[in-house]
Amino acid sequence: MKFSTVVLSAAAIAASVSSRPLLRRDVNASLVPEFGVQSGVNPDGTGNCDGINGPDGKPILIPCACPPNRDEFIQLLNENVNAGFVVNNPSVGISFPEDGSQASQLARLNAATVTLQNIHGPGKGCPQAATTFGAQAKAIQAGQSLAPASASAAPPPASSSAAPAPSQSSGASAGGVDESLVPDFGVAQGASPDGTGNCKGLNNINIPCACPPDRAAFIASLNENVAAGHAVHNPTVAVSFPTGQSKADQQARIGALLVTLQNIDGPGKGCPAVSTVYGQLQQQINALPN
Repeated sequence: MKFSTVVLSAAAIAASVSSRPLLRRDVNASLVPEFGVQSGVNPDGTGNCDGINGPDGKPILIPCACPPNRDEFIQLLNENVNAGFVVNNPSVGISFPEDGSQASQLARLNAATVTLQNIHGPGKGCPQAATTFGAQAKAIQAGQSLAPASASAAPPPASSSAAPAPSQSSGASAGGVDESLVPDFGVAQGASPDGTGNCKGLNNINIPCACPPDRAAFIASLNENVAAGHAVHNPTVAVSFPTGQSKADQQARIGALLVTLQNIDGPGKGCPAVSTVYGQLQQQINALPN
């Protein structure tokens, strides 16, 4: 009888321990690297804003919603760290050690990067160019200690208003975009994945691995936007898709493509221009004689 009482007591203790919720550990916010980039800088009216400078010294275009709100970002980082993997991309492991070793600093920066790139789903988030995380990683690898990004690393706020998007829609009420007038993306999805949701876009610039989107899904979204006369996911941005070959018509079409691309998942939430050759095509069209 005494033996059975001991067994029951041990079982009760085990059940009590197993029923307790696992302890959550929030990351030390002071160790979360600063983005070093402001969201919404130099909007072009299509959902595109300026990120860090590219190899050519010019700002890389990023969704205007990037980088995300810092408090919301840290909340998601906490969820990922407590899970031990990226909640929105479970195949990506994650850790957030708090000591000052080089390996721990790189692990923290990696945790911040994969959280950024998978905010909305696997490979769906903000590109690394929406932060100075890449530069900070190189500095750590060179032996420097990780420090909050300097405010000067962010592009200066725009002083001029964004250029207005095309406001007239010629035959757009029914959609029906001629697919032959939709150029190929010119970039392959999933090129050179680094295992964190990052892949290579135009000129080897890092982009979300889910970009560019499936062409059929993209054209379906484009049709919806053209039929509505504006970006369905960002109604303040007008869209038209004329079929003529004038400079104005070509500008309107390439503008519609970029707007659709950059707002495919919500206002300013989509794929960056560097996940396609559309930015280059736009420059070529703009250079045409009037």
